[in-house]
Formats: sequence, structure tokens, C-alpha cells
Amino acid sequence: MSIEIVGDARVPGDEEILSDAALAFVEELHRRFDAPRRELLAARRARRERIAAGEPLDFLAETADIRAGDWRVPPPPEALADRRVEITGPAAPAKMAINALNSGARVWLADLEDASSPTWPNVVGSVRNLRDAARGTLAWTSPEGKEYALRTDIRRPTVVTRPRGWHLPEKHVLIDGDRASGALVDFGLHVHHTARLLIDGGAGPFYYLPKLESHLEARLWNDVFTFTEERMSLPPGTIRATVLIETIPAAFEMDEILYELREHASGLNAGRWDYLFSIIKVFRDAGPEFLVPDRASVAMTAPFMRAYTDLLVATCHRRGAVAMGGMAAFVPNRADPDATAVAFEKVRADKTREAGDGFDGSWVAHPDLVPVCREVFDGVLGERPNQLDRQRPEVAVSAADLLDVASAQGRITEAGLRTNLSVGVAYTAAWLSGDGAVALHSLMEDAATAEISRSQVWQQLRHEVVLADTGRPLTPDLVREVLAEEVEALRAGVPPERFAAHYEPAARLVADLVLDDDYVDFLTLPAYELLE
Repeated sequence: MSIEIVGDARVPGDEEILSDAALAFVEELHRRFDAPRRELLAARRARRERIAAGEPLDFLAETADIRAGDWRVPPPPEALADRRVEITGPAAPAKMAINALNSGARVWLADLEDASSPTWPNVVGSVRNLRDAARGTLAWTSPEGKEYALRTDIRRPTVVTRPRGWHLPEKHVLIDGDRASGALVDFGLHVHHTARLLIDGGAGPFYYLPKLESHLEARLWNDVFTFTEERMSLPPGTIRATVLIETIPAAFEMDEILYELREHASGLNAGRWDYLFSIIKVFRDAGPEFLVPDRASVAMTAPFMRAYTDLLVATCHRRGAVAMGGMAAFVPNRADPDATAVAFEKVRADKTREAGDGFDGSWVAHPDLVPVCREVFDGVLGERPNQLDRQRPEVAVSAADLLDVASAQGRITEAGLRTNLSVGVAYTAAWLSGDGAVALHSLMEDAATAEISRSQVWQQLRHEVVLADTGRPLTPDLVREVLAEEVEALRAGVPPERFAAHYEPAARLVADLVLDDDYVDFLTLPAYELLE
């Protein structure tokens, strides 16, 4: 083998996860699929440049026959037929994995991507925890002696694992001196250690695929799945995938993405926060009609967001795939029951809209929200596992509908600027400390919301917006002033040593990202270079 684990990356006690056989499989995936991965990333950049030069984003003429064709994906396996409530969260630390598995949700999205900081202990620990969960042996004892174990009195959720996106590297794994793909490392280690266990348990291996921007990227995943099934002697179609439609280019290729995955396709998900991030990123230097108002004011009822979700449901059900709703990110505040009650009603209204629109289930970020989501979907589904029979033939979505960002109601305010900068720094600091899912202002924040925050500021600066609540023009000097004030406000609640170790580098990084003339595609790429 010419694969090596570098730096201080060897984690004590994880020799089983990093076995010679597991690493050999990761190396084999790299040699077969890393070159096409890199070509697809280059194609992403080229497409973005064409859009910046004025090429319209539209449904693809060359795949019109696929959109018009009469075809369906295979029926979902029994373990994925009923997905009325899914809980999301990282697979490390073990405590969070156990809480998710004990939550009563139908599915746990074990997130190795946006809700995970990819420290090497987290990468390896996530796979170890998922292997132990598949064995039914996952347990953990806190330093104070509190024991956490898997409940035996409930049906545990089906586990659907989300590996990192195609764009993310893994610096601790070198193959011929090159960094491996984070996606292939995550997938390779996970499927190697869990496939047989999950198959024997009747529930897997299943995956959520993030950040896809074209059906060709889905085709590459399909090639990876097909090779893996052949290599591991698994029946064709054993591996099933749900794709997050969380980029604006992918919204124009939903049919094609399902078609490329074919026997491996299971469904699509409306990844709402990354979707907004993608719109800002793709159209960051387009006209002011693509300015997105304060994040908190962009509701899923905005016409351009309704077009996106209606198209997703109609596409999925026409093709026999499940349609999964978006995230309810609220975290209950034990100290403020009135605010918690109001937030619960907002979550209930959001899930009621999704269930009424035909979604087959939805996401929550906290175990306390599982009963709320389940109750809403129980009311619509009853004993049925899903509502795939609801076809939505009335849905007719045009490119103009998907791109009508100006239809969003809301303003761009200094209050929104302050929230963006505060959340951007606080989340990035937590990420640098090893935490990928962070409760801020009663919301569970992950990389997607941090990406929106810093991207909005970058875009607003380029358009020289005037802040609606103060009348002040947004300038680099104002951003520096507000950023300094928000960082000082954060300092008050953080121990000095942690502030110096994580918050100060996070603030410098956020300043660079929002003030630099060149836009960085993903916050996590430069942040990864700061991650120990």
C-alpha cells in the first residue's frame, strides 16, 4: 500500500477502524474515483464562471428526454419506507449518537459533514460509533460516571450516514502524497466496517449525499456504490442513497439525479439552509434581484422557496422516491418556557405545511422536537408509511420561479449584519475546537448557517447596500466596526484561553472571508487548514 496516516493522526485504540484491510479499500476507492472527482470539481468552477459571464441557469436541454420519460426508482426498502421524522446530528461524540438513537425518531441522519468538525478523532470516532451502533453495543460513561447506553424498549432509528461532500479533503490520509477525498474516506471506512452488520440487521447501508451540483456528480456516487457492491459481494441495489437538494444547480436536475442513481436511489431532501447559501454563492456578483434579506426573515413560504419544495415533492413522487422536508433547528430553552412554547408552535406550523404539501417526513435537530414532528405526520399519514401516492400533477415550476429570489419578503438590516458576524465567528470558533453542531440563540447551527452568514455579508458589501433599520451604508469599515463589537460581546462568555485559541483565529478568518475581493467557495476549506 502507498496510503499513509500522517501527523499525530493515529488515535489510540482505533487500530480496528484503521486496519490494513480498511485502508486498502479506501486506497482502492481513491485510485478509481479521485481523478473523476477532481474533474467534476473543475466542471463546477467552469459552470459558475459561465453563469457569472451571463449564461442563464436553466433545465438542461440535453436531458429533456429523462425528465419526460416514464421511469421510476425501486421501491424503498422496508427500513426506509417510513421516514416521518428524522433526527440529525453528529456521530461523535458517542453521547450525541446515543441520544439520537434513543430519540424515538424513525431515522437518524448520522452527520459526518455539516454537523461534524473533521478532526481526526471525530472522523475515526464517528465510524467507530456507527460500527458499535450497528452491533448494538454503543455505550459511553461520562467523567462524572453517568452511563449512556442504547435503549432496548423502543424501535431504534434506521441509520442513514452523511459522508463529507466531494469538495472536502482529508489531510490525515495521503495516497501517493496526495490528500484523499473526505467523502471517499468517510464512505470507505464506514461501508467496510458496517455493511455486513447493517445488512444482517435489515437496515443498510444507507447514505445521505450532500452538496451535489449536477447529475454527473450523482453518477460518480452511483459508480462508487456499484463498485463497492461488486467488491464486497453485496446484492446490486443494497446501498441506497437520499440526495440533499441543497444547491441551486441541483434544483434544476432533480429528475436526472434520481435517474443516475437508479437502483441506488431512495429519495431527495430539501436542504433549505445550504440551498440559500448556494443561491448567494452562485449569484453573488449578479444583480440586486439576487440579494437575500436577513436570514431570519426568509420563510419557506417565500414563492421561490415554495417553487423549490413543490418541485421536489412532485419529482420524487412521480419517480417513486420519498420526499424529505427541511430542518427544524430550534433548541428548547429550559429557562424560558414561554419562548419555547412559541417556537414549538412555529415548528408545528412548518411541519404541518410540509405534510400538507406531500412530504413523506421531515428533519429535527433536537430530541424534544421528535414528538411534534411525528404527531403532525401521524395526522396525515395515519398507518401509511408515506404518501408516495400523492402525485402533485398541478405543480408546474419554471426556471424563473426557482430564481425569483426577489419574491422573498424581508429587509437587510444592521441587526441582521450583527447576527451574521456573531454567528459566523461563534460557529467557526466552535468548529475549530472540534464541535460541528452548536446551539446559538436557541438554534442548532451547523456549517450551512455559518456559510449563509459570511456569504450574505460578502454579497451585501459588493452591492453597497443601505441597511434598512439604521440607514447606514454597508462599507468595509462598518463591517470591521461591527465585527469588533460582536467579538468583544462574545469574549465576555468565553474563558480567556479558549478565546485566544479559537475565537481570535475564527474572527480573523471571518474578516478575511467577508472583506476579501475574492470569494471563497466554502468556509470549511480555509478553516480546515487551521484545524488541529
